[in-house]
Amino acid sequence: MVDIDKKLEQVSRQFCIEGTYVGHRTIQVGNVNQTYEVQFILPSGEEKSFLVQNVNTYAFRNPVQLMENIDQVTEHIRRKKPGQVALHFHHTADRKIYVIDGDNFWRMTNFIPASVTYSSMIDKQVVRNAGKAFGEFQVQLSDFDSSKLSETIPGFHNTKLRYQQLEEAIQADPVGRCKQVQPEIDFLLSVKESACKLTDMQEKGLLPLRVTHNDTKINNVLFNPDDNSAIVVVDLDTVMPGLVGHDFGDAIRFAANVVPEDCKEYERAAVNLDVFRAFAEGFLEMTANTLTDNEVDTLGLSCFTLTVELATRFLADYLLGDPYFKINYPEHNLVRTRCQIALAKDMQEHQKEMERIIKECVMGEKKHG
Repeated sequence: MVDIDKKLEQVSRQFCIEGTYVGHRTIQVGNVNQTYEVQFILPSGEEKSFLVQNVNTYAFRNPVQLMENIDQVTEHIRRKKPGQVALHFHHTADRKIYVIDGDNFWRMTNFIPASVTYSSMIDKQVVRNAGKAFGEFQVQLSDFDSSKLSETIPGFHNTKLRYQQLEEAIQADPVGRCKQVQPEIDFLLSVKESACKLTDMQEKGLLPLRVTHNDTKINNVLFNPDDNSAIVVVDLDTVMPGLVGHDFGDAIRFAANVVPEDCKEYERAAVNLDVFRAFAEGFLEMTANTLTDNEVDTLGLSCFTLTVELATRFLADYLLGDPYFKINYPEHNLVRTRCQIALAKDMQEHQKEMERIIKECVMGEKKHG
């Protein structure tokens, strides 16, 4: 049996941590990587904690590229925030940001004390501050050349590719489920052109590739528990080149749906425009003066696009026998599909209102700016 304290101390030493190792605490949050808080008494006498993670290399097949992306992005942000709280990954003596130990792939980052996360939308202040945090993340990296980053998950938000995968699943129909989901297939194919517009525009050079987070859920922001101000954006495992609409649209898809994404009463799914406005206000407060006109004009559409894109992924997985997404019951992916479709239809109905809110936010910021 592995002595976990011995292993964690060995890993920490390779990341150049000096002093006396005190012990560890297992962090239960997160479903992919195994995370530990390790405590040291530094040579100065200061007690300090660090986070050590054993990265799941089955989920992340190119962990070295992933960490090289994270290293570039976090160091770029740290240079812009001297003396402020920023995510920082420690390096080994030979300047690597990871330690490979047999089948284990380790990394270490600073521990940010006195912070909280929210898994649901507590109030609009939290949503607005999350929008500001993700917007600030964009601004901090607006002068970073995204071509320096690897595409660690190829085609992650290539909607045309996601449709191709759905159509291949429909054609193959390996478990005979197509006949029961024809209405879902018909809807998704009927909106293919509009859903793929962002990808088409990017391919034509009409939308710039930026550094994007690609997992803009509210629980990927650390908040100050005293005033709910955002401290820092975390979980950078999916950072890579993408469109600003990918981050905005996915945040709205997750945050502004009035029901969970796997609600069995999927017909209730709808966009909460108050939550939409709160996130847009925070996000655009930070980004309005850095976005192109095309980016602003497609933010509303991005919400529909990311919702439809996820629906194609859920449905393709259902048709293939559920090999990718974890399910809790046989129709789980079908319920997820129907919930996203219901949300997408509601977004269609409120498209003009969403675009109006975005324009109001942008005009207000440019007026003040």
